[in-house]
Amino acid sequence: MIASGTSERQLRSLSDSVTEMIKADITGMAATEGQPESGWIILDYGQVVVHLLSPEMRDYYDLEELWHKAKTILRLQ
Repeated sequence: MIASGTSERQLRSLSDSVTEMIKADITGMAATEGQPESGWIILDYGQVVVHLLSPEMRDYYDLEELWHKAKTILRLQ
């Protein structure tokens, strides 16, 4: 999953919300890397990896291009 947050506060809020929502459904290890200040937070739940990026980091790394052959489940804008 790839999502954007337009500020450090929004990235932190998105990260906290995803973690809280998934916590009840995930058994086993979960890993978090990055901080809102860096513009990129990765939440790794094994079969699902969530990338929360600032617009600048999202444009720079262009993960959608890297994964362009993967099946799109849902696209929101």
